[in-house]
Amino acid sequence: MYHSILVPVDISDPEFTSQVIAHVEAQANITDVAHVHFLTVIPTFPYYASLGLAYSGEAPDQEQIKNEALLKLSELIAKFDIPEDRVKKHITSGSPKDEILRVADVVKADLIVIASHRPGIMTYLLGSNAAAVVRHAKCSVLVVR
Repeated sequence: MYHSILVPVDISDPEFTSQVIAHVEAQANITDVAHVHFLTVIPTFPYYASLGLAYSGEAPDQEQIKNEALLKLSELIAKFDIPEDRVKKHITSGSPKDEILRVADVVKADLIVIASHRPGIMTYLLGSNAAAVVRHAKCSVLVVR
């Protein structure tokens, strides 16, 4: 049914990602042609710096961060029962919601499978990545809780 499935994952929270495994496997294995695109987004600056709590005079090595992210992403992907030739890895940096939507367009995703935390007061006031993806995606979105 689906040919291009995008799965955004948070490499800093592997248990959160484990919520989507069964759903992604089920959708990917309906046909033998579905490609699964795993995406992790590296924030452009640390969260605490955006709040003005700390600043560093030394910029982190972006290539090292990207390599570590690729290693963690590969470890998470290994938990999925999907043939390796149908798996693609994507690492970008920026705003997670913006990058998810951008990569969805690039890979021509016809389904995005994204995990979401249970809503709390902060989610209602600030919004969430999953909510933004649902509102703005050009394809179907499966939100897993």
